Amino acid sequence: MPFRSWNPPMVAQGVLWILLGLLLRLEPGTATLPLLMDSVIQALAELEQKVPATKASHVASAWLLLVQDSGPRDLLHHFLLERQNLKATNLDPHQVSPELRALTKDMAQHGIRDRQEYGVVLAPDGSTVAVEPLLAGLEAGLQGRRVVNLPLDSTATPLDAGTTFPDTGVMVPDVRATSLEPRDAPPDVTSADVGATSPNIKATDLDVKPTSTGIRPGSPDVPVTSPDVHTSLPGAKARSPTTVDSLLVVTLARDLGLSFLQGPQTWSHAGLGTEGCWDQLSAPRTFTLLHSGTSPVTMAFLNGALDGVLLGDYLSRTPEPRPPLSHLLSEYYGAGVAGDPGFRSNFRRQNTAALTSTPTLTQQVWGALILLQRLEPTHPQLRGMSQEQLAEVATNATKEFTEAFLGCPAIHPRCRWGAAPYRGSPRSLQLPLGFLYVHHTYIPAPPCTDFAHCAADMRSMQHFHQDTRGWDDIGYSFVIGSDGYVYEGRGWHWVGAHTLGHNSRGFGVAFVGNYTAELPTEAALRTVQDVLPGCAVRAGFLRPDYTLLGHRQLVRTDCPGDALFNLLRTWPRFAANVNPRTARRASWRSKRKPPPMILPATDPQ
Repeated sequence: MPFRSWNPPMVAQGVLWILLGLLLRLEPGTATLPLLMDSVIQALAELEQKVPATKASHVASAWLLLVQDSGPRDLLHHFLLERQNLKATNLDPHQVSPELRALTKDMAQHGIRDRQEYGVVLAPDGSTVAVEPLLAGLEAGLQGRRVVNLPLDSTATPLDAGTTFPDTGVMVPDVRATSLEPRDAPPDVTSADVGATSPNIKATDLDVKPTSTGIRPGSPDVPVTSPDVHTSLPGAKARSPTTVDSLLVVTLARDLGLSFLQGPQTWSHAGLGTEGCWDQLSAPRTFTLLHSGTSPVTMAFLNGALDGVLLGDYLSRTPEPRPPLSHLLSEYYGAGVAGDPGFRSNFRRQNTAALTSTPTLTQQVWGALILLQRLEPTHPQLRGMSQEQLAEVATNATKEFTEAFLGCPAIHPRCRWGAAPYRGSPRSLQLPLGFLYVHHTYIPAPPCTDFAHCAADMRSMQHFHQDTRGWDDIGYSFVIGSDGYVYEGRGWHWVGAHTLGHNSRGFGVAFVGNYTAELPTEAALRTVQDVLPGCAVRAGFLRPDYTLLGHRQLVRTDCPGDALFNLLRTWPRFAANVNPRTARRASWRSKRKPPPMILPATDPQ
């Protein structure tokens, strides 16, 4: 089918509809295709070749959550996305390959059982992505990013409007919805009254704003800042939201709010945003979380939700003919949508921070909980909760999300880049530390610009440190790639081997590359100057009054290169007049109990 003959409201939504038809007919099984984003793209491409445009003439409300048992999530998504009668779909499952059908079944639902996370795939950038919220965002975007009016009287009888959903027979309240045409959508689409923030929150204090002007969403140079949340005057009362944005609710807001109804979640402990490890990277099939008892809102879920928000927003703004979904995902998880290297999955956090604001998201989380409470009055987590309680949940959830997720860099864990085991017994750091030591790797000299090369560089450096230098592990605490990611070395808790005589007193952070005559990318520099240390201070790993030093200030070396070191000298946290003995004394004074004085003889020079 020629590209220009595609009718997005028909074909693209029809593809999602056929996926649903497959799911309703398949028995649970194990996918024969590897759980890769490339497999999802392959599945979409195969379906797009088989979808006759004449059979996709309706606005198909087809997305994969409908295979779940009847429950509040089905009801909310069904309502927001205007799904049609499922019985109208007559699909012969033999139209598609058995591999595609098995993969579709395995990726249908996101869930966690016994530390294994299901419904997730490995993307080319090294991130793990939940397919469920991603597909929800695509469908919401194809429908034009609808604004849904909430009932003004949240205490009214939930079923008083007499509206009935097809397929379910469930009656819903009088909640009216309208669609935003792409040309009518403002640059920052907000469905709620952003002036109506939750209690004790000032909108001017919550906005996540770039630190410099002239940076557009979709650029890798969009900075991420952690908003400071201040309380307003006692007794301040905010209006509850009157509308919700279907895109934000079905991808992120609902699940984020419900996760905080289970109790406070933080990224510092097992809970919200938990990472995991694949059984293998070449043909992954099993994903195991690093911690047990975690929130369903894992790192993979958040990645999928953000991708759904960004791509859904893009689809809602893109005039016809829109690209096929397989083409759009190939670009987004590849070199960038429409040739823009900033609009790709590597920079999902920065782009989301530029697209929405904390006050807006707070209203969306609050509104999602109100809507769910109206649609499902017997919901066990929402029953009997007041507006003030829902507002507090929304405020806490959004604050944690914006500060500890959007405000932190994306860090690939050791298992993601294929780290060899630590040799010996690691020594614990006495946190918080007072120093951040900046290095360049020198070798490898070229910057790594994609996950495959960065992961290979990490393995190469670890091999050299362990087998040639005889160290227990890769020396650095963290390594910064030019692909938008941070790579975990020894991490936040173990003494590294990066700065001779100072390894227990600071974190060693290295840029991949030789920066004697040139500089790292702006995104990589911002990560080390602001984002990574800001996140570490918030988590209690780094002291608020930490000092930043170049490797050459403490050890006889040219590291981190002349060009990079000259730039470091202009950073606010840089200390020019520091010698090794002064740094050691300052570190000792910063701790109640001095760290061990015996340092490995094999520390780097």
